[in-house]
Amino acid sequence: MKVVILSDTHGNQTLALSIVEANGDADHIVHLGDETDDACFLEDVTGRTVVKIGGNCDCTARYPREVTLDLEGRSILITHGDLYNVKAGKERLKKRAHEVKADIVLYGHTHLASIEEIDGILFVNPGCLKKGCEEPSYAVLTLENGVPSAEIIPAPTPHP
Repeated sequence: MKVVILSDTHGNQTLALSIVEANGDADHIVHLGDETDDACFLEDVTGRTVVKIGGNCDCTARYPREVTLDLEGRSILITHGDLYNVKAGKERLKKRAHEVKADIVLYGHTHLASIEEIDGILFVNPGCLKKGCEEPSYAVLTLENGVPSAEIIPAPTPHP
């Protein structure tokens, strides 16, 4: 199973769309917030369902700030990250992951891509796709027979 993870697109719909189109074999697409309008755009244009999480820059309460999904026997906590003050560290997010018995945590907010295993929990931050972001990136989470692995992928550079 392949999950494409985007975060902090901040209106860069063209880049987000190119990533989704390049990963047409993905089973799931997750947008971790900071412009859920971009996630809605992706759904409208591609006809694919996007798991949408509200971020601190999303002005509507239309989308949840956190969800837990079960995929291939793994519990995945999905959040933007600001509610857990992730810019100051992952302690609060790790505590929440333990509370909900998550095996995997997907979060954004920091604009810094990272993959870390802490206390047996896989934490994945895909980075940022905002225009002007120093190193735009996204992530791909793969679950094979319930075994997770993740990869940070540099976003394609636009052609002039």
